[in-house]
Amino acid sequence: MANGRLDKEILRAGRQGQPPAALGREDAAAAVAAARREGFPAHAILFLDQEEGGRLLPEQAAYLLAWSEAVAQSAYLPGVYASGQPVPDGKAPDGTPLTITTIQDIRTRVTAGHLHEIAFWVAQDACPPAPGCTLAPPSPALSGTPAAAWQYAQSPRRSSITQACARTYAPDGNCYTPAPAHFDVDLSAAPTPDPSHGR
Repeated sequence: MANGRLDKEILRAGRQGQPPAALGREDAAAAVAAARREGFPAHAILFLDQEEGGRLLPEQAAYLLAWSEAVAQSAYLPGVYASGQPVPDGKAPDGTPLTITTIQDIRTRVTAGHLHEIAFWVAQDACPPAPGCTLAPPSPALSGTPAAAWQYAQSPRRSSITQACARTYAPDGNCYTPAPAHFDVDLSAAPTPDPSHGR
C-alpha cells in the first residue's frame, strides 16, 4: 500500500509550484518503482491509502486520479484504500440529510471522467455492518461497497462507532490474533482469495 498525501501536503506542494496532478504522478512513479524492487508481478494491484474521508476536495481528487491513471499506465493496476463510513453531505431539496462515503465519491469521479477502473478496499468498521473482531470473515457484500475488499475491524477500535460489537475486542480496544501469537491486527475480507494478486 502506498501512502497517499494529506490535503495539507498537497496544498503545500501546490504553493511550491507542484500542482496536485503532478504530485500524484510523481508519487505513482515511486510506488511503481517500489513494487518492481519488491518483486511484485505484473497486474498486481497497488493501493493508494486515502486517509482523509468524506467528499474529496478538488486538489485531493486531482492528486488521487492522477496517481491512479499513472499506475494504470504501468504494468500494475490501480487501487485505493478509503473510507466507506457515511458522513454528512448536505441536504436534499426537501431537507432530507444526505450522506456520502469517500469510496462513493471516488467511484463517481472515475465513472464521470471515463478513467481506468480502480480496485477498492473499503474501510468500514462501524457495527453494524461490521461484526467486530471476529476471525470468521463476513461477506464483503455487507460493507455497502460492491466488489470491494472490506476492512471490517481495526486496532484500536473506534469506540464511537463500534459500541454494538465492543465485546468482540480485547479490553484494551485492540483486535488480537489467537494465543499464543497475540499480535494486534486489522481484519479484512475480500471477494477473491488474493485481491491484490501480489505474490
